[in-house]
Amino acid sequence: MKLYGRLVKRGKLLKEAWVVPQNGDGDFHDQLEECLIAVCKELDVEVPIWLKKNTREFGLYRKTSFNSDHFGEAIGFDRLEIVLY
Repeated sequence: MKLYGRLVKRGKLLKEAWVVPQNGDGDFHDQLEECLIAVCKELDVEVPIWLKKNTREFGLYRKTSFNSDHFGEAIGFDRLEIVLY
């Protein structure tokens, strides 16, 4: 599993990160959670709230995005996008 994350503002890439799970143990959900946390740490943003919309998009397209509704604090970007490779 390899997870790509990027911060986008007004259609422009601000920052990007690639991560792989450090711990190969566990099921897909555990590895995805570990990678999402690592991407957020790498991009220096808080971990977003995962909603049903994200589960549906991720299951269909292997990617999803998070906007200001998914974060508890104000954000300096339009969206965080993640893609599974």
